[in-house]
Amino acid sequence: MSTTVTSKGQITIPKRVRDLLGIVPGSKIDFERESDGRIVLVKLGKKVPSRFAKVRGSAGKGPSTDEIMALLRGES
Repeated sequence: MSTTVTSKGQITIPKRVRDLLGIVPGSKIDFERESDGRIVLVKLGKKVPSRFAKVRGSAGKGPSTDEIMALLRGES
């Protein structure tokens, strides 16, 4: 199976390869270089968000800086 590189450096991934890897519009792919110099096309899976990303922003609005400073100074 072969394909042609356009003047913009783009290629069309043959349908058989897209079907085999489950590549659909919007899929993320990567090109990995093997130790023997070959380049391998790899479909990337969905990134799993870190445990911190899952809770980011979930604490809600807290006290303002002025309120915190007043609390620390004992000005309640």
